[in-house]
Amino acid sequence: MFSRDMCDGVGGIGRGLNGHDQYMTVVMHAVVSVDGFIADSNDEVGPLFDWYFNGDAEIVDGGPFKVTQISLGYVRPMWERIGTTVMGRHLFDLTNGWEGSPPAGEHIVVVTHRPKPDGWHPEASCLFVADLGAAIAAAKDLAGDRDVAVTAGDVGGQAFALGLVDEVAMDVVPVVFGSGKRYFGSVDAQYLLDDPETVIQGRRVLHLRYRVRH
Repeated sequence: MFSRDMCDGVGGIGRGLNGHDQYMTVVMHAVVSVDGFIADSNDEVGPLFDWYFNGDAEIVDGGPFKVTQISLGYVRPMWERIGTTVMGRHLFDLTNGWEGSPPAGEHIVVVTHRPKPDGWHPEASCLFVADLGAAIAAAKDLAGDRDVAVTAGDVGGQAFALGLVDEVAMDVVPVVFGSGKRYFGSVDAQYLLDDPETVIQGRRVLHLRYRVRH
């Protein structure tokens, strides 16, 4: 296991959990196959999420996800830093918006031209916004000084191409899908990332995190 965070986190000015500076970050994130897919063409994730259940350490106390201690040391601080999750309407419909309670953070922003379903969880902090730039701005307002997570796929790829993403986080699982839903969605141009600031080998997963070069 190697993490640059472990090398320079001690004594760094303003360094917080997992070694990151304590300022708002827009991070694009998903679990992904080694050939760059977050689901197959039928939205099935296959073995991508197996590592969420192959340990004995709860990511959230009382929650369903139990990972190894190595993965916990990376995932829990990351999730605790997230205030708002930005997602597309397709994922919202697939998950029913996590019933108004996202895995990380308290707020959801859905990028869509369609309105919120009638009667859907009125207690939830969830905005439906048609414009992607406006959605990211709203997510930042809701997050305060915490991070904004953008789900990978079509919406994440569009945000990445528009320069709205600060970091790319990938939990890489050793499986080849061959086809399916791409991590970067419809991105078809070349973009440079910095060297990974986090490289952590878990059990059946490799946690990677990169800064985006703007």
